[in-house]
Amino acid sequence: MDFVLSGVAACGACVLTNPLEVVKTRMQLQGELQSRGSYQVYYRNVFHAFYTIGRVEGLGGLQRGLLAGMLYQFFMNGFRLGSYALIESAGYIHTEGRVSGAKSTAAGALSGVVGAVMASPIYLVKTHLQSQSTSTIAVGHQYQHRGMMHALLAIHKQHGIVGLWRGSSAAVPRVSVGSAAQLSTFSTCRELITDLQVFSEDSWLVALSAGMVSSVVVVLAMTPFDVISTRLYNQPVDHLGQGRLYRGFVDCCSRTLQMEGLTGLYKGLGASYFRLGPHTILSLLFWDQLRYVYHTYGN
Repeated sequence: MDFVLSGVAACGACVLTNPLEVVKTRMQLQGELQSRGSYQVYYRNVFHAFYTIGRVEGLGGLQRGLLAGMLYQFFMNGFRLGSYALIESAGYIHTEGRVSGAKSTAAGALSGVVGAVMASPIYLVKTHLQSQSTSTIAVGHQYQHRGMMHALLAIHKQHGIVGLWRGSSAAVPRVSVGSAAQLSTFSTCRELITDLQVFSEDSWLVALSAGMVSSVVVVLAMTPFDVISTRLYNQPVDHLGQGRLYRGFVDCCSRTLQMEGLTGLYKGLGASYFRLGPHTILSLLFWDQLRYVYHTYGN
């Protein structure tokens, strides 16, 4: 049941934050492997990107890839948060009754790996769909998928089962680092806020406050991995399914640093926080409250 509750919580957050995921994806692909000033800037910042996509593509453009996004969140966070909940319930993240920073970080990373591997094909399709746009504001490689199922079938037909997991070499470190930062910070802050008795122990404000702190940490830790992941998933491939721009995670990281500098790895940082921040807060809040309701009234 923890897996289902975790997936439902993440889906609820996804519906509200998907437009920001579209904005983040476009900004991370803008100026790919080009030095500053050598490319046309369609999106000056997160607010301008939001306005531009809405003006040119309408509401549908801002919610592009919503179904794929919801399925990705359901499977990835279902396995990730569900696995962490089982580890937490078994007491493996505690030392002498207190949350251990090292153990909760390791548990978060392990559960992140499980979620990333299971949901990688959906993330691949989600990235393709969210980067697709009209030619006047297009950035990155443009696939011509007609929808999620068409994309899955087309990729499978051309590159087989292995092709659906293309880019997972970036997804695993991305989600494991983000998951470790998010869940360890959330567990530690939730315990600290409870100890300080800022709110009553069963108040939803405890989870909300812990989620707000966690959101800042996860964005700073995860954004470079997120940029690399987006680019690896979206790059064009040859007939063998090999990337035309990058050979893998390390190559993408080194080429981005070489061509765009350190700021290239933090492209779309503002959009990342506006997307990951609310999503982290909402998903952790929903997850915590759904678990509380289930364990309080469901047994």
